[in-house]
Amino acid sequence: MKKIIAYERVEKPVLEYLQQKYDVQFFKNIDPKTDPEFLEQLNEADGIIGLDLPVDNELLEKAPNLKIVSNVSVGYNNLDLEQLATRNIMATNTPGILTDTVADTIFGILIATARRIPELDHFVKNGEWQQSIESEHFGTDVHHKTLGIIGMGRIGQAIAQRAHFGFDMDIVYHSRTRKTDVEETYSATYASLDELLSTSDFVCLITPLTPETEGMIGKREFELMKKSAIFVNGSRGKTVVEQDLIDALTNGEIAAAGVDVFEKEPTDPDNPLLKMKNTVTLPHVGSSTHETELKMSELAATNLEKGLNGEKPTNLIDPEVWAQLHKGS
Repeated sequence: MKKIIAYERVEKPVLEYLQQKYDVQFFKNIDPKTDPEFLEQLNEADGIIGLDLPVDNELLEKAPNLKIVSNVSVGYNNLDLEQLATRNIMATNTPGILTDTVADTIFGILIATARRIPELDHFVKNGEWQQSIESEHFGTDVHHKTLGIIGMGRIGQAIAQRAHFGFDMDIVYHSRTRKTDVEETYSATYASLDELLSTSDFVCLITPLTPETEGMIGKREFELMKKSAIFVNGSRGKTVVEQDLIDALTNGEIAAAGVDVFEKEPTDPDNPLLKMKNTVTLPHVGSSTHETELKMSELAATNLEKGLNGEKPTNLIDPEVWAQLHKGS
C-alpha cells in the first residue's frame, strides 16, 4: 500500500477518501524539520498532499521514495522546483478553482477599506454612535474610480470583471505580457508599473511570489502612489516590503490599505498594521470558503492519485519532469 503524508489542510471528506485507499498519515501544527514521527513517515512516503509544507533540498534528502507533491493551493512558492526536477519528482497545484472566490475576497477588502466598514462596525458596537456621523467618519467612493491591477492572471481578470461591470471603474493593469483580450473585454489600459502607481485610486497587487516579485512594492512605489490611494495586497506577503507599507500609512503617503497576507504568517500580535484604523487585515483567507476549500482538496487528491499511478496529473507545474520520467517510454 502506497504511503501518503497529508499536511496541514486537506478537507475531511478527501482525507477520509484517501485513507480508504492508501496508508495516510496526517500532520498539523508540527515542525517538519524536527518532528520525529513526520520524519519517520517521510522516509517511506510515496506522495505528499497539503498546504505550505516547505519542500526543499533538506526535506527531499529524507524522502527517497517520493514521487509527487500535490499542493492544495494555486501558489507553489513553498516548493523548490529545481530540486524536485533534479529528482524527477512531480509537483502540482490547484489553479482555476479558487479564482472567483479569491476575487470576491479581494474586492470585498477593497470595498471594506474604502468605506471603512470594519472600523465603523467597531464604532457602533463600542457604543460610540451617539449622534449623526460627521465627515471624520466618511469613506470614499469605489464606483467610477481608477483601479490599477498588478498581475493580470486568472484572479486579476476576475477582479477586473467585477470592477468594470459592477462598479464602472476604469481599469489600468501591469503584467509581464499585454493581454489584448482583457483590454477589449474590460476596456483596460496597459501601463508601466510607475504609471499605474501614479494614476490609480486603488492599487491591487495580485502577482505570484517569485524571485522577481519579492519585495516589488516598497518605499519608492508607495511614494509614487496618490496620497488618496488605497493599496490592497492579495498576492503574498513577501511581494511587499511590510515595513515600507507601515511607514507609508504612518506618514500619510497613501490613505489606507487592505491586506490578506503578511511577511510572516501568522503575523505577530504587535504588528503595527493591526493597530491602524486605516488598515483592513485578514488572516490569508482569500480562498477560504467551505465550497472552494473542498474543491481544492478534491483536485489536489486527483493530481496526487494520477501521479502515484503513473499518469500525467492535470495540473503539473513543471511538465519537463513528466517528460523526463517518461523519456523513451
